[in-house]
Amino acid sequence: MNNYDVIVIGAGPAGLLAAGRAAELGGKVLILEKMKQPGRKLLITGKGRCNITNSAPISEFIKHVYPKGRFLKNAFSQYYSDDIIHLLETYGVDVKLERGGRYFPAGNKASDVLKALLRWLDQLNVEMRCNQRVEELTIDNRQIAGVKSNGKAISCNHVILATGGKSYPATGSTGEGYQLAKEAGHTIEKARPALVPLETDGDIAQRLQGLNLKNVKAIVWSNNKKVAEDFGEMLFTHYGLSGPIILTLSRVVVDELQQGNKVEISIDLKPALDDQKLDKRLLRDLNEYGKKQVNNIFRNWLPASLIPVFIDLLKLDPYKPCHQVSAIERKQIRMLLKNLRFTITKSRSFKEAIITAGGVSTTEIAAKTMESKLVKGLYFAGEVIDLDAETGGYNLQIAYSTGWVAGNSCLNGTD
Repeated sequence: MNNYDVIVIGAGPAGLLAAGRAAELGGKVLILEKMKQPGRKLLITGKGRCNITNSAPISEFIKHVYPKGRFLKNAFSQYYSDDIIHLLETYGVDVKLERGGRYFPAGNKASDVLKALLRWLDQLNVEMRCNQRVEELTIDNRQIAGVKSNGKAISCNHVILATGGKSYPATGSTGEGYQLAKEAGHTIEKARPALVPLETDGDIAQRLQGLNLKNVKAIVWSNNKKVAEDFGEMLFTHYGLSGPIILTLSRVVVDELQQGNKVEISIDLKPALDDQKLDKRLLRDLNEYGKKQVNNIFRNWLPASLIPVFIDLLKLDPYKPCHQVSAIERKQIRMLLKNLRFTITKSRSFKEAIITAGGVSTTEIAAKTMESKLVKGLYFAGEVIDLDAETGGYNLQIAYSTGWVAGNSCLNGTD
């Protein structure tokens, strides 16, 4: 009973899809999962709701993937968003489409998605063993011969490495897959946290803790040079900045910080107005309020919690009548509205990162099959590969597609 066609290491979304597809093709499949239960990380995705995938066409989708989204073009052409939706619907999960092309289970529960995938595998007689730590891959003459798990040898013809990255280590993603791949001769691009909140210097973010801003623009500056920007929603926390646009920009920030650069993020609170239009508006409002105190007029321009912070940063007398605000002070107000700047000290740790950047180099993986170019019978799927994407269901689709292709290829060539 200890000889399998395919052993899948890791029972996350990539591993589950890989195992299911290989079993559909008639393979005798074993999943080895080091945690007590499968799919631990899947259960916390999308804040427990599970953003299943995204409706973007392939050409658009790959623009949201780093560092080389085009590597996935072939995998996506074999298995894509409509395929995973069809699979989930077949096993009882209705889906709904929300803004930004995001698909969620209709019941808003990630557990519904996991249960559906496990029902599928159960029907296909996939064997799963939990509490199994794989210590090494058995390789004979540059070909997979099996694995050693919990000290015991298990033989097989194919291994699919779907161990995840290093983010949310409590769910089992501790980077062990990188070590297994490295021992097999693969190059590992340095793992670093991505889609991760950022820590800032000073106490401004702390004073604004809990404030959520919508329709703002965030710009990343590295050594005073603009390197990235995004528009949308963000959040202030007790340590710094978070929220969708900050998480998206964090990949660039982490890389710039690791190069030793001075990194800042400026927030444009009025991105719809250029300097001239904003100045006209400020002037109009100041004239209209005339004798009222300055701190009253700020309510027209800012959320309440931002007002005392602005007054302090501008060193304005909050009780000064509006008609006494000078042209220089008006310019300072305008500049701060367009450029509220924070120095980034570091990112939060892997414990808070949604995804891992880095991993097994795509130059050593065949894009059509996900097979190693160095070891026959070794395949890769999901976050262990040097691929990461923005929020919006993109990362999970990468897991499904690479998993399905790996499972399909190891028993079916390139189909």
